[in-house]
Order: sequence, then structure tokens, then C-alpha cells
Amino acid sequence: MNNDNPISGTSENPWQELRRLTPARIALGRAGTSLPTGAQLDFQYAHAQARDAVHLQFDHPGLSAQLAERGRASLLLHSAAGDRHSYLQRPDLGRRLNDASAQQLRAYAQANPGGVDLAIVVADGLSALAVHRHSLPFLARLEEQALAEGWSLSPVLLVEQGRVAVADEIGELLGARMVVILIGERPGLSSPDSLGLYFTYAPRVGLTDAYRNCISNVRLEGLSYGMAAHRLLYLMREACRRQLSGVNLKDEAEVQTLTSGEGQGLTANFLLAEPQRPKNPS
Repeated sequence: MNNDNPISGTSENPWQELRRLTPARIALGRAGTSLPTGAQLDFQYAHAQARDAVHLQFDHPGLSAQLAERGRASLLLHSAAGDRHSYLQRPDLGRRLNDASAQQLRAYAQANPGGVDLAIVVADGLSALAVHRHSLPFLARLEEQALAEGWSLSPVLLVEQGRVAVADEIGELLGARMVVILIGERPGLSSPDSLGLYFTYAPRVGLTDAYRNCISNVRLEGLSYGMAAHRLLYLMREACRRQLSGVNLKDEAEVQTLTSGEGQGLTANFLLAEPQRPKNPS
């Protein structure tokens, strides 16, 4: 069967129907031996969006103002990376606070002794766009649930040019029982605004990724704010019970699933649940 389009000169791909099911670049068709012009332009546009997300300036004044409107205090901190160029070239600098910010946090801890259950950090990471779009809606859901369960929370600590591990130093300086950092993930060609959450129990400088739990792809097209908050609260409860986090703490949070054949509601982790097998005919 000839799938060529005589008007546009583009050959259709028989997998075209699969494009409805994924944002991945499949079944793009072809024009001769090349990609169609529309597909090529779309790729270049997505690439430009990803680059822009990496270099977008962190709007911490805007976030601070919106937090203040909700009655939430915030502190602005800065990593040891002096500018965006240094941040991208030297990942190690983004993992520690600069001297002024470390001293600022020590002074805050001395004025507010006793620590908190959860220190909340927001850092630009590799996509300030993700932080601008998703951090406040997620925090609204997290704080509502956390306060209802009796957890004490720190002010929101905004870190410019920050990477994941900077949260460990912040949590240690505050004497926090746990810390979570909301950070912009490395942009992809279909997700320039993906927000990541990294959770650590008993944070301290020098911990590796093995001591952290990650909840990724928090965005409108990915994991919902409510589900991300639900999973984080589960990790907090289990971390305090077992006094650990990381690879030894699995995300087994129960989520609501479809009802059974008898109409009874069930809860299970859809990632861990075994697939349903058809019954043998009698």
C-alpha cells in the first residue's frame, strides 16, 4: 500500500496512531529520506525551550512575595556558585552554601532553637521554569497535609544556583529531622518544566544519592501535586518509623485504584501490583 501523501509529498508512518499515546517523537513520517519540515521545526523549538529553561533566571523575589501572601516566611540563600556559568561548569559549587548564606542560616537556627520536623528547600536547579510553575501549587498541598498530621515546618528556604545536595547542609544547620528540596530537573525535549523532589532523613553534609528518595516529574502532564504530596508524606512517616531514607526505604504508598468486580474499593501501589490474569474458562 502506498502511504505517500501526493499533496504534501510526505510519507505517512503506519504507527501514526501511536502518537496519541506518548509525547515521544515517534511516527513522524518522512519527506523523501528526511524528516518532514514540521517535525524538524518542532524538534528545534523543543530544543530551544530546554535551553531557555536551563538559563532562565530564578525569580526568587516573585516566589517570596507569593509565599508572603499566603502567610509563609521565606529566606533567600545562595550556593557557592557565584553565577550561572560557574554553576553549570562546577556542579560541586552548587552543592554547598556560600559563607554568607551559611552564616545567615546559623544565626536563624540560634534565634529559633529546637529544629523542625521538615526543612523545605526550593532551588532553581536546571530548570527555574519548573520551580516557577509548580513549586507553589505543590507546597500548598504538602503544607496542608503536613500541618494536619502535626509536622512542624521550616520557612521556605530559596536557594539560587542550588543543586540537590545543598539541602543536606541546610537541614544539618537547621537541626531538621528531615529535609526535602524542590528543584528543577534537567529539561527534556518534551518536558522543560519537570519538578523533582528529593527527600532525606537525618540530613548532613557528605551524604550520597543512596541516602535520598526521589519523586520526579511533578507537573501537570506528569505526577499530580496531590499524588506527589501523598507520596512524600508516606516517606516522612516511614522514615521516622524506620529512621532511614534512601535505597532502603521504598515508596509503597497506597493509591486509590479502580474498584473490583464486586464493586468494592481497593487500594494498592499500581507500580507494585501484579498484573491481572484472565481466569481459565470453566
